[in-house]
Amino acid sequence: MLAAIPKPLLPVLMLFASNVFMTFAWYGHLKYKSSPLILAVVVSWGIAFVEYCFAVPANRYGSAIYTTAQLKTLQEIITLTVFAGFSVFYLGEPFRWNYAIGFVLIAAGAFFIFEKW
Repeated sequence: MLAAIPKPLLPVLMLFASNVFMTFAWYGHLKYKSSPLILAVVVSWGIAFVEYCFAVPANRYGSAIYTTAQLKTLQEIITLTVFAGFSVFYLGEPFRWNYAIGFVLIAAGAFFIFEKW
């Protein structure tokens, strides 16, 4: 199945999956603030292990295609995208106009990372 995915797309998809798990590990417990902190830490740690199972191979495969600066930039853009959806749909927080402007400015920065000058 992995062979059917275009090589430049594979690390992006794996980073996306990694970030879904990472976001739940880091922020999912905020929906359950009454649960003991130690439980949140242990559950988050378990979720983070799955995140690493996607992130490490994504960076290993991706390093054959992208520079490390490009990989990090991809990861940050994906993180912001996943987090925006998570905060709105899972935590029920509003997405504000200033967040959108900030994300657009970060995306503009990504343009400079990927552009061959």
